Amino acid sequence: MSEVKKIATRASYGNALVELGKKHDDVVVLDADLAAATQTGVFKKAFPERHIDCGIAECNMTGIGAGIAATGKVPFVSTFAMFAAGRAFEQVRNSIGYPELNVKIGATHGGISVGEDGATHQCNEDFALMRTIPGMVVACPSDDIEAKALVEAAYDHVGPVYMRFGRLAVPVINDNPDYKFELGKGIVLREGKDLAIIANGLCVAPALEAAEKLAAEGIEAKVINIHTIKPLDEELVVAAAKECGKVVTVEEHSVIGGLGGAVCECLSEKAPVPVKRIGMNDIFGESGPAVALLEKYGLDGKGIYKSIKEFI
Repeated sequence: MSEVKKIATRASYGNALVELGKKHDDVVVLDADLAAATQTGVFKKAFPERHIDCGIAECNMTGIGAGIAATGKVPFVSTFAMFAAGRAFEQVRNSIGYPELNVKIGATHGGISVGEDGATHQCNEDFALMRTIPGMVVACPSDDIEAKALVEAAYDHVGPVYMRFGRLAVPVINDNPDYKFELGKGIVLREGKDLAIIANGLCVAPALEAAEKLAAEGIEAKVINIHTIKPLDEELVVAAAKECGKVVTVEEHSVIGGLGGAVCECLSEKAPVPVKRIGMNDIFGESGPAVALLEKYGLDGKGIYKSIKEFI
């Protein structure tokens, strides 16, 4: 069996911006002195006149992006998730969200897979923060194919969009002819009736791995990729809960306020069932190799499998 191709979704982001720039001359990319890390440098090379390096001034960059959007262009504001959602929260809320401007936020290096950069840079709070801003779309793709599709969909969507991309190379899992991306619509990757596993981002691949381990023991898990956390695909989530009776959410984010929070909010009102949230349990991360950290905090296939076994 050939080795599975792995690509970091931050690289997908940079490549997708170049393709978008070729098709649409109203695309402008802004960065905060991190073009190499966020991979927007490839756009800068292709379209130097449409790339603006704002320096280490994320709040100012956000305001510049809002101003550019007000002229009718489509800015992609790019930096680490910790700075995009954390440092610049007020500007995102008041300068982009409140006036409902058409700004796209490309937030790279989200979650503990930032690795050696440590807890200060491992943003496990961005889904929660961005979900609270009225009108903000919040999404986190699972692989290269989905990340590129997300960038295209974000351009087509009129209004603010927050996109989280990762530093770590992850398996390409959506390379099939039937794959279709739509903002706000989840994707069933595996059928099952014993429980539903709802995951996003780099947790989708290990969730599938965990489902395989469970299947070997006669436990059939439905696996759903919820790439868009807001708006949540409530119809799919409720249907899965009613069919399976138990739900597990998996995300590289705090268990508070992110995908797990969104699913619980939905199900508590529309289909109350037992739910297990797998993620960062109200703790900060730490410095270390990304793969080792994912294993330590139970976000690899074995860890997810173990948590589900304890739950059921």
